[in-house]
Parts: sequence; C-alpha cells; structure tokens
Amino acid sequence: MLLAKTLHSSTFRLALMAIAAFGLIVAAIMAYVYVGTLAYVERRLGAAVDHDGFTTMIELAMVAVAVLLLVLAGLAAVLVTRRTVGRIEEINATSRAIMLSGLDRRIPLRGSHDEWDRVAENLNQMLDRIETLMGEVKQVSDNVAHDLRTPLTRMRGRLEKAYHTPRNSEADAALIGDTIADLDAVLGMFASITRISEIETRARRSAFRPLNLTEIAGEVVELYDAAAEQVATRLSLDGDREVAITGDRDLLFDAVANLVDNAIKHGRKGGQVTVTCRSADGGPVIAIADDGPGIPTEARDRVFKRFYRLEQSRYTPGNGLGLSLVAAVAGLHGAEIALHDNAPGLTVQLRFPHTGTQLA
Repeated sequence: MLLAKTLHSSTFRLALMAIAAFGLIVAAIMAYVYVGTLAYVERRLGAAVDHDGFTTMIELAMVAVAVLLLVLAGLAAVLVTRRTVGRIEEINATSRAIMLSGLDRRIPLRGSHDEWDRVAENLNQMLDRIETLMGEVKQVSDNVAHDLRTPLTRMRGRLEKAYHTPRNSEADAALIGDTIADLDAVLGMFASITRISEIETRARRSAFRPLNLTEIAGEVVELYDAAAEQVATRLSLDGDREVAITGDRDLLFDAVANLVDNAIKHGRKGGQVTVTCRSADGGPVIAIADDGPGIPTEARDRVFKRFYRLEQSRYTPGNGLGLSLVAAVAGLHGAEIALHDNAPGLTVQLRFPHTGTQLA
C-alpha cells in the first residue's frame, strides 16, 4: 500500500526527473572520458595497433558504472520518497482521526529530531492550542448560559406574575424597574464580552498617547473612595507623582478601576487597599494590594479566564469578566500581570514595558 503510494506520488516523479537530469550529466561526462581515453591511447600507441580489446573493456566498465549508478539512484529515490510519503501519511491519518473523533489525537514523533519531527511538533502544539481554545469557548458558552439563566428566569417570573395580577401602578413600576435592572446586567455582560474581543484583536492601539499612570490611578482612587468608605475600607494612593507610560487612557482607567473594585469587594471589611505607581528599571509598575483572603495559588492562572469566579465570590455581584478585561488591556499594552501574596491579602501587579516616554 505504501509502496504503491510512493510510486504514484509527485515526490517520486520529481525524484525521477532529478535522476534523469543527473544521468544526462553523468552520461556526458562518461562520453567525454571515453572519447578522451581512446584519443590518448591512439596518440601513444598509434592507429595501427588493434585497440578493440581495450575499447571493449572500457565500454563494459562504463556500462557497468552507468547501470550501478542507475540502480543506486532508483533505490535512493524510492527510499527517500517512501520515507517522505510515510511521514505525510502519518499526518494525513492523524488529520482524518481528528476529523472523525476529536482533538485528542496527536501526530506520532519518531525521535529523529529532523525537519519532519519539527513539523510534527509544531502541528501538535497547534492542536494543543486549538484544543485549549475550544475548551475555553465551551466553558464561556456554558458560563454565559448559566449567568443568563438567572436574570432571564427572574424576568420571566415577574412578567408572568404581573400578567395574572390586576394592574397596580406602583407594583408595575417596581416590576418594570427590576426588569430594566436585569436587562442592563445582561446587556452589560455582552458589552463586556464585545469589548474584551475588541481589545484582544488590537483594534484600540490608535488611541495610544503619552500618559501619567499616577494621574489615572488617582482618578480611580477618587472615584472609588465613597465605595470604600461604605465598607470602612481605607483606600490610598502611594508611589511616584509622575509615571510616564504610552497607552489608551480609557482602557487603562477601566483596568485599574476593575482591580480596585475587586480589592474593595473581596478584601477585608475595614481593611486597607493601596494603589502604588512607580517608575522601575524594568518599566512603569502599578500594584493594587489588599489585606483580604487573597486567591489560592492553584487558582491564580484561571482567574483571568472569562466568567471564572472563585467559590467564595459566587454570591457577590459580578459576572467574572473584570479580570478578563484587565488581562486583555495588559496584553494590548505589552504589560506583564502577576499575582503575589500580600501576607495577608493579594497584590496584583502590572509591569509595563519601558518606552522612554517623557511627559510634557
């Protein structure tokens, strides 16, 4: 089966064409050597001497060399083509298995570390990435369905109750207000998903300009000061007065606001939330620290996925998209995001690349 595919493959035909071209070159060289040898012998021994025996021997030797070269070239073409076709068939077989059964199959490696193994490794890594993305899409779909079910069920229940209840202007107004609030929450969820997708496709880089990161952080602290006072949390700004950065002001504001909002909501009531901006050697840095329960180490890689929520956060307001937005904004700005223990609590740090930006 493999031999038949080898003989009918385009690679084998190309190999035969290369062999034919090589054969013509070898034949021309051998003809030149043959004629030159006879001419040399005639000059040294003279034309009167019988050269038939010598000529016959030369001809036989050249025919033997030609046949040997032809056989070796044919065998080399078959072996090389067979190896190539065999590796291609492994890729094709794996592709067919993936189409039939799913993304759990991978192309086998032979351990030769040649170009075919490198191609197989790259394809396997691509399949791993696709499988991860498909899993994330499934998770997002399940989470969207779960998060939509609650507000839609509440809205349907209220509307059904109102349908079977005599009209009452005050009750109807309350029902309409609650329904609008639930609809706003649903629309806000879809707006967040759309915005994250827009950021991840790098559609917002046109708004980049020199900024003062401390100024943005100060506006966020001022905005959330009242919310922090409601839970007796002390919210403060620390660090350098000017931290130069190049970026999108609105997106950076939203990212810092999400981090501060999370620190207030999930930190300790009556605790401390500190926003620190500094110009470090590695680039501008902003850190938001709280003294709450923090995030378990094993969950820190997952909190930036869409709709992911910790068990203790499932009954607090939110849809699990805030940190996904932060991760998208960080990616757009080339920033590294890291979570550290604050002992107690959590510190979320964003380290932006050093661009040499100077503020006017």
